Amino acid sequence: MALSLLVLTDFFQAANRALDYATSLAAPLGARLVLLHVRGSAGPAADALTNLSPDAVGLALNCLADELPVPVVAEVGRGPLPPVVADALRRHHPALVVLGRSDAAEASVADTALALLRESPYPLLMVPGNAPATPPQRILLAIDGEPFTLGAHAGTARRLLNSLHAQLTLLHCTLVPASEEALAAAEDSVLRTGLMIDLPPVRSRSVVAPHPAAAILAAAQPTEFDAVVLVARRRSFWGQLFHRSVTAQVLQRCPLPVLVLPASE
Repeated sequence: MALSLLVLTDFFQAANRALDYATSLAAPLGARLVLLHVRGSAGPAADALTNLSPDAVGLALNCLADELPVPVVAEVGRGPLPPVVADALRRHHPALVVLGRSDAAEASVADTALALLRESPYPLLMVPGNAPATPPQRILLAIDGEPFTLGAHAGTARRLLNSLHAQLTLLHCTLVPASEEALAAAEDSVLRTGLMIDLPPVRSRSVVAPHPAAAILAAAQPTEFDAVVLVARRRSFWGQLFHRSVTAQVLQRCPLPVLVLPASE
């Protein structure tokens, strides 16, 4: 079955940059794009064409789709963003959800991403406004040292990394110094997911930091990496303290595209 990428658009510059980035990923994946514009939502995905009829918005969306060099399905949804996206996920089963982040609205876009993760825990790619529209070749995978699985999304995550054939660097973020055995166990947990299959030799780093988000952001330098992958556990974006989570902080501030992979409980 061919893969698809669900791309959210509001016709603003950040969304267009995310669409360009998704298009660059679709080619090596052999994937199609599902271009979704949601009318009547709030926040960074709010309708940019409020005064136009649904037909006019649909026409604008189709014109945008016609300019792309990959297969595209264009849709217009109405209502709050999370349930509309959840419905699209059920119908299209994409490999991941893609949305753009502008510097002017970084906090609100991070909130939008967390709302989507709460409604439908699904791989989510946040693309900052200055990201080049080229597939990443140097990927930083941040892990906390605890075992994890990716459940139903493991296969598509492996397919994405394998198709890119990128250089993967594991960043072990721990609150206290970890033993060699603990670091080996952390790397083994990644190995068991299959994410490292058929990739170039994986590199590894270890950092002790009281604030893991700050450590990840410090490591995620555009001179060294093209993208960041986070394994987000339920406690990272659920509950009253979700706004303090590592996931939220990295999504809000990272200068690189960030792919969030929800861990399976």
